[in-house]
Amino acid sequence: MAGARHGSGATLSYPVVTGLLGGSFNPAHAGHRAISVRAMSVLELDALWWLVSPGNPLKQGATDMAPLPERLASAQHQTRRTRIKPTAIEREFGTVYTVETLRKLVARYPKRRFIWIIGADNLGQLHKWRHWRQIAHIMPIAVIARPGYDTRAVATPATAWFRRFVHRTDQLRHWTHWSTPALVLLRFRPDPNSATAIRRANPHWYKQFSGRPIRDGVTHKLLR
Repeated sequence: MAGARHGSGATLSYPVVTGLLGGSFNPAHAGHRAISVRAMSVLELDALWWLVSPGNPLKQGATDMAPLPERLASAQHQTRRTRIKPTAIEREFGTVYTVETLRKLVARYPKRRFIWIIGADNLGQLHKWRHWRQIAHIMPIAVIARPGYDTRAVATPATAWFRRFVHRTDQLRHWTHWSTPALVLLRFRPDPNSATAIRRANPHWYKQFSGRPIRDGVTHKLLR
């Protein structure tokens, strides 16, 4: 918590430290929740926002993508009794690319200190993302290791560029003071859950969430 990080006294004068985890959440599952809860602990976050994407530019043409309201509802179901807030704010922003979303979040919420959380699989393809070096200058990045992706990620243009900006895990308590670019690698116990496996086992999983009124966890607006 921010109060614990900065000492006792009024916490409102300090930035609210907030993690950002983006994805399609198609569907959200226990694995997303597990790594998020662990990240909140080691990074001492006040909150973590799941950015439920309206669409992924790198997954255009996907035929098994459930509607946004159902994916947001699955995220809300998984985050009950936590400080994780699922949000579809990217649809409100009208942004397509991560670099645009992060810029708008920083501008809208100046009293928050953000850290972007990604999996090692995303780090492996980060060099394909629009203006990925600019993303690195917006906020620190925490990379969560994933089985089968570590070796591939090490050999990418992005990891080669980031090498001089990597921080040790024993410096985590000070991440809010890091200048950007800054990257830290987090290693958690692997989780076997997979959205792909869930969709294969139940292609119509989203129907259990259909027709429910969904209120955005960050903007508090109804998603229609």
